[in-house]
Amino acid sequence: SFDSFPNGFAAIGGPDSIPGAGTGQILFFIGLLELFVMKDSANGAEPGEFVGDFRNGYIDFGWDSFDEETKLQKRAVELNNGRAAMMGILGLMVHEKLGNVDSLLPPHF
Repeated sequence: SFDSFPNGFAAIGGPDSIPGAGTGQILFFIGLLELFVMKDSANGAEPGEFVGDFRNGYIDFGWDSFDEETKLQKRAVELNNGRAAMMGILGLMVHEKLGNVDSLLPPHF
């Protein structure tokens, strides 16, 4: 059960951490995605419209129907959401290292 593993950094390197084989499987899967699926023009795939265009001709969701101004706006919104997510997770990591993360999140979150 996943309840037997600790939260945060202790899940990777603590005494009750995820076994090495499990961590290896996760890293292997990420490597496969990086090498064979998530390609953009920088690594030999068909060039996309912009850096980070990982559609690869399979998934579109109507992107081609937007005008250039809407595309720029949507990319800017996505970039800002990514920045906000990075700041949020950084805040949680800092509080975990400070030892007061339980005051921010419920114990069984």
